[in-house]
Amino acid sequence: MAKPVSAQTNSQYCLEEQVGFMLKVAGQRHSTIFQLLAPFNLTLTQFCVMVKLLQIGECSQNELGRQTATDVATIKAVIGRLRKRNLVEVKANPFDKRQFIIAPTNTAKKLEKEIYTTGKKITEQTLNPLTGTERKMLMKLLAKIC
Repeated sequence: MAKPVSAQTNSQYCLEEQVGFMLKVAGQRHSTIFQLLAPFNLTLTQFCVMVKLLQIGECSQNELGRQTATDVATIKAVIGRLRKRNLVEVKANPFDKRQFIIAPTNTAKKLEKEIYTTGKKITEQTLNPLTGTERKMLMKLLAKIC
């Protein structure tokens, strides 16, 4: 029978006490909440892309990937899926033929308020176990390591 976490000595490596594991579990909790409340059946990555695009307006696909911490292959696939749903439009960049300009469609702009409202609900439910002070502390600490 395995020892309970509290009975383990300091010399042992306890997975449940490691930052990576704890961030993984917290991320899974957030993902579950997100999936339950996801606006317009967007994935978490699609949601991030839509929020950023609505905030900054049209930009290159590369810039959108950087702004959302999304790799090149993934941002291309996400843009393709959002395009099929008429949430983004893709235009040629008149100054650089190698780049595309991504812009939110009128459909996306009409959904903007609901996207933001739902995003706030998701954050609230994710942070629900914490006090106001703990929430601020967590966000400050996460910002520090990001």
